[in-house]
Amino acid sequence: MAPGTIRTARETDLPDIVAIYNASIPGRLATADTEPVTVAQRADWFRSFDPSSRPLWVLEEGGEVRAWLSLRSFYGRPAYHRTVEMAVYVASEYQRRGYAGRLLAHALEAAPGLGIATLLAFVFAHNGPSVDLFMRHGFAGWGRLPRVAELDGVERDLLILGRRL
Repeated sequence: MAPGTIRTARETDLPDIVAIYNASIPGRLATADTEPVTVAQRADWFRSFDPSSRPLWVLEEGGEVRAWLSLRSFYGRPAYHRTVEMAVYVASEYQRRGYAGRLLAHALEAAPGLGIATLLAFVFAHNGPSVDLFMRHGFAGWGRLPRVAELDGVERDLLILGRRL
């Protein structure tokens, strides 16, 4: 198991969260954003999280945020109140060390207490490491949206991965 402490994100973590996210953009694997975002642009996004129902967690080690995971309401309609969309990002220099798996296991353990019954992840089909991560944690392929994203002139499929608790 990867070391470190998982905790609720604090606003002072936002620069690290944004830096980790921005570092994922050039690889064209993890996000459909094509340009970096700023801390100011993410301030309202950060404040939208609620630790009691839709948390944003960080994995911290040695005083440094190395990874984060978010749970967001799916689709914004009342009937989906027990379904969340999750995202997980790991600082590039700490990938493949088990941090994402630790965060994902933490989310799965915490989900029932947060009133969550269904977890979804939207992952590019060409992002093998992320697809493998979710599959190892009991997610299954629930859908494929063919060629819905265009990254650097290349059309990409988006997978819907899901797990019912």
